[in-house]
Amino acid sequence: MKVIKQTGYDKIFPYIAYVPENISANPALIIQLHGAGERGNGADELDKVLVHGFANIVNDENLKDCILVMPQCPCESFWVARIESIKNFIDQTIAEFSVDTDRVYLCGISMGGYGTWNTSMAFPDMFAAIAPCCGGGAAWGASVLKMPVWAFHGLADEVVLPRNTTDIIDRLRQTNLNVRCTLYEGVGHNCWEKAFSEELLEWMLSQKK
Repeated sequence: MKVIKQTGYDKIFPYIAYVPENISANPALIIQLHGAGERGNGADELDKVLVHGFANIVNDENLKDCILVMPQCPCESFWVARIESIKNFIDQTIAEFSVDTDRVYLCGISMGGYGTWNTSMAFPDMFAAIAPCCGGGAAWGASVLKMPVWAFHGLADEVVLPRNTTDIIDRLRQTNLNVRCTLYEGVGHNCWEKAFSEELLEWMLSQKK
């Protein structure tokens, strides 16, 4: 697995990318948005983006023809305040790695879950599938999401209440038949420890526009 760390001023966000040894000329792309605790200055703090999520499970075999890119949000900001920048970052990444635009996926944890819901609602045509974890967003805007969705939340979460996910899912199921929602009994805010699994990775990579 090739690991690329980018902190240059020409980048919208600093990021770490995992690139498998064998990929095609037009690989898929997973963008993973971290939580509030992993914000940083992009220099000596960039490794924070590796603490949670897919970074803990991917390898050359299961990251099939796909690049995993994990940008870092600045300390003083939030993903939901940077929606346009996220879109521009994804466009920049697509160009940089010659990504197959029919296989672009977005996922996120907590603050990144909010970022996932809100970015996909703002730019629904950009993604082949999304996977928000313990986040939230405006349920009234969910009808624009036509792509496959798999959402996660712990039912014992007291940081971001489960209804932040279930309200969106309830609205989304009125217009989208390809929706999954996994709610973990007795699990608090850290439901990403269960959600970011081989099963989720396989499901995500099976989706295409």
